[in-house]
Amino acid sequence: MDQGEFTAFYNETASALRGYIRRVSGDGEAADDLLQEAYLRFLRAKPAAEDRAAMKAYLYKTATAAIYDRWRRQRRERLWSLKFRFREEAPPAAGTGDVTRCFQKLKPRERALLWLAYVEGYAHDEIAGTLDLKEKSVRVLLFRARHNLERILRQNGLSEVQP
Repeated sequence: MDQGEFTAFYNETASALRGYIRRVSGDGEAADDLLQEAYLRFLRAKPAAEDRAAMKAYLYKTATAAIYDRWRRQRRERLWSLKFRFREEAPPAAGTGDVTRCFQKLKPRERALLWLAYVEGYAHDEIAGTLDLKEKSVRVLLFRARHNLERILRQNGLSEVQP
């Protein structure tokens, strides 16, 4: 892939990928770093510039791996530091009705599944490849993620469907 092809691919994918990273990671401040990391890993893999859909799927898979790596690194840092014992976090404001806050309450894999399926419009086989899952598992996991999000939305008074 030459510089012109990469520039065109970057311009085509960067905005949507940054949104994916921001929502799945839950860290808007780190989104640019993770975006850069995803493209760096993508270029190091020396992708063939033949199939745009395959390149985009590989890019999202790479971004997902970068997000997971960041979470693992942060978890290790928290465990190694005594600061986490004394950290005081303010509880989220009650009754704000913030759907984004509800989305962040989902497990990381659930956020990734929902984002790829309903924002990016990925098919089950594409999601499976991106998240290293079996294709048949994606349907079940999406079902569970949707119901979990619905439960969280109901708990926060943001769903029309009441139990």
